[in-house]
Amino acid sequence: MAQASHPLSAVDSAWLHMDDPTNLMMVTGVALLDGTIDVERCYKTFESRLLSFDRFRMRVTDHRDALNAPRWEPDPYFSLRSHIHRVALPSPGDMTTLQEFLGDLASTPLDRTKPLWQVHLVENVLGGSAIVMRFHHCIGDGTAMNTVMHRLMDTTPDAPIERPTPHSNHDHTLGPLLEPLVSTIEGTIKLADDLVHEGMEFLRHPEHLLNLPAQAASGALALSRVLLLPPEAKTPFKGQLGVQKCVAWSAPVPLDQVKQIGKVAGAKVNDVLLAAVAGALRAYLIGRDFKVDGLEIRAVIPVDLRPPSRAHDLGNEFGLVFLSLPLGTPSPVVRLAEVKQRMEALKRSPEAHVFYGLLNFFGRTPAQVEEQAVNLFGSKATAVMTNVRGPTEQLYLAGNRIRNIMFWVPQSGRLGMGISIMSYCGQVTLGVITDAGLVPDPQKITTAFEREFHVLYDVIVAKEHGNESAS
Repeated sequence: MAQASHPLSAVDSAWLHMDDPTNLMMVTGVALLDGTIDVERCYKTFESRLLSFDRFRMRVTDHRDALNAPRWEPDPYFSLRSHIHRVALPSPGDMTTLQEFLGDLASTPLDRTKPLWQVHLVENVLGGSAIVMRFHHCIGDGTAMNTVMHRLMDTTPDAPIERPTPHSNHDHTLGPLLEPLVSTIEGTIKLADDLVHEGMEFLRHPEHLLNLPAQAASGALALSRVLLLPPEAKTPFKGQLGVQKCVAWSAPVPLDQVKQIGKVAGAKVNDVLLAAVAGALRAYLIGRDFKVDGLEIRAVIPVDLRPPSRAHDLGNEFGLVFLSLPLGTPSPVVRLAEVKQRMEALKRSPEAHVFYGLLNFFGRTPAQVEEQAVNLFGSKATAVMTNVRGPTEQLYLAGNRIRNIMFWVPQSGRLGMGISIMSYCGQVTLGVITDAGLVPDPQKITTAFEREFHVLYDVIVAKEHGNESAS
């Protein structure tokens, strides 16, 4: 049975209120399957496992005023079958047909009178089938998506539908891993409160942050670094947004090869993938005759802040960092070194915790305050970029073998591109979602990613092996 009515957390409220017709705050995931879907088994699987999470039975009521926070309310008319839809792609049921279907879904808002999620059981997909799931960002973030995915999937095709519900710790006090950061987060929230008491002066004059009391110095410096950034470079990725979105994904690349590149270069897996993405974006702009000499664009990267004690909780518990991608650097090796160095600097910075505190604050503010802040931060970046570590073994969904898993992230504010990286069963896939009016051909980015990755492998790993053989 669903919980009683209760308020959304401030951070979940912030993501609820970022919804816009031109930028819907939805997380979309796709599992490509072998064979045809056993529809009744799917219904039973979702009923038994998905509905064990209360939020999937609850709708959101929101009056958007200072006195009434949004609330989770049990849906008195809840029907599982009203959330699960059966469709078949028209022939030929190829990648292009699936991309068009997913682009249309990504452009369509969810019904706010119902729990904010939807599933499509799709037949005639690349010789098999697919299950597409969408849920609003207020339900949870990428880590929450991973939790839901693990709950729905099995390691064998004949696993029983009923499964024990994993323990979930709903005590939202900060765990031991975050205790050293409590003062930073609390200081940041107090900092945000102090700034708003001065009106919106901190948005108009961010240099005032440098004069704040010492106890907020760490958070203030991280925040001022972003606020004092110049507006993002004007590229084909930036501009007026429309409703229609386009989606694409890459062919999977071997995770072992990603690790090999990282080992030789002294870089993390994430550094390698981000460098390949930077190369792909560079190649795309060159293909559109855009000058890239010296060009840098910024990506907003979510950083999960959950302690292990809340690994199975839904909701949003992540901060944000702003990473400059060196698109103007022609050498893939130098580009990787620069990305590695910048990511190491961000890991030492309190920036992620600062922005978590700010999201906490903006979820409690009037609409115009949050809107102005979201637009300001959106002017400092080009894309949202996230990396989720998925399952490492072969999995099954409602009895069907899962070939691959992809997902696409929403883009807050005026950002027109979302880039998502997901690993599954030893492979890594890049997903890209774009505004159709700005980038109508995101498949060119994913194809360029494949090419850039293989170039990195050839110039770093193959060259290293060649040197070893020569010696």
